Amino acid sequence: MKSRLLAGVVAVLLAIVGAVIVVSYAQGADQRAVKGLDPVDVLVITKAVPAGSTAEALKASVALQQLPGTAVAKTALNTLDGAVGKVTAADLVPGEQLLAERLVSPEELKTSGSVPVPAGLQEVTFQLEPQRVVGGRLAPGDNVGIFISTATGGIEGKADREAVQLSIHKALVTAVQRAPEGAAAKPAPTASAAAEPDPRDVNLPTGLLMVTVAVNDINAGKIVFAAEYASLWLSREPLDATDSGPRIMTRTDLYK
Repeated sequence: MKSRLLAGVVAVLLAIVGAVIVVSYAQGADQRAVKGLDPVDVLVITKAVPAGSTAEALKASVALQQLPGTAVAKTALNTLDGAVGKVTAADLVPGEQLLAERLVSPEELKTSGSVPVPAGLQEVTFQLEPQRVVGGRLAPGDNVGIFISTATGGIEGKADREAVQLSIHKALVTAVQRAPEGAAAKPAPTASAAAEPDPRDVNLPTGLLMVTVAVNDINAGKIVFAAEYASLWLSREPLDATDSGPRIMTRTDLYK
């Protein structure tokens, strides 16, 4: 009886030792294979990282790994030194190498594409000439005031009067797209556009712009109606801009 028990214990121990040897050999084989392929240290994403995350926050979601040199991208990073102040330009997923172009300045991220739509809002797009879009210098993430003007019919009881109103305040711009060169005739510059040129850009904008904003359902209806039957004009309206309340501007109000 004791002999059988001893034999069983020995068998179990031998199985464990054998398993350890096999695993160790396999790991050693992997390491030897990597060494034969000029291994390179590279940062690899270990947890999902949303776009716009800071480099400081990114540190908890990456790990330094050795990969075969032939499998490492040319722009792959092995350190976050020098990335202070930068943010991720796109969503990062586990397993991918951290590339230099994935880290950009906050300003680059703001102007590179669309921004998330706040809960409860919807996006609507309209097309305008540059002088109606703050000289064509809007960027995703900006907030705008949306003016709606009508040649007639804007005021009940005064259907023959022109009317303009800042109807929508601080709408979030989620995307700005410019038509290709030659898509529209070059618009004549307005006096205000010529008076305050951006010193970083002395060229007048050309072509139409597609502007997408995130607004509630009622304001989306106003924008669509105005795009179809009236006119739109935008101002850059930061969140701390003064709001003096709704006011309809008519011809007789210009000199008051």
